[in-house]
Amino acid sequence: MLLPGYTLRTGSELDRALLVKFMQRTYHELYPEHDFSHLALTVEQYFSSKTPLWWVDRQDEADSTFYPPPFARHPSPVGCLWLGNAIDQVSGDRHAHIFMVYVVPEHRRRGIGGALVSHAEAWAKERGDHQIALQVFVQNQPALNLYEKLGYQTQSLWMLKLLQPNRE
Repeated sequence: MLLPGYTLRTGSELDRALLVKFMQRTYHELYPEHDFSHLALTVEQYFSSKTPLWWVDRQDEADSTFYPPPFARHPSPVGCLWLGNAIDQVSGDRHAHIFMVYVVPEHRRRGIGGALVSHAEAWAKERGDHQIALQVFVQNQPALNLYEKLGYQTQSLWMLKLLQPNRE
């Protein structure tokens, strides 16, 4: 049990399409004018049995949705967290890296995101990791607030410069 009214389940490699959909929703909220079909390539390249994925479902939907195997299906999730692996460039240690956290808007501010991050932290500790990292867009103030509340600190800044094409 994740939080009252919600359940947590582990995703599988069969969830690729749903993961792409959630990634696209995440980015589309920040950049509605962009096409994010390319995120399928990110999932194809990085999603594996070594990069855990957790889904959050509403308890009432999970309880009322039962199909015997092999027809089992899950209700539409309201949140997810995808965890990857990274190497600390200073220490050389492998550590967990949060690729994505997403909670559908109508289920936000209920503790789901924080509970997902706490679950990922516990998983990483159990695995023997000494740290966990993530990237967040500076304009995503709700996410920044959550991560700061959970004890995350800025370690580096990712800087970007747009280049103009050469005109000959």
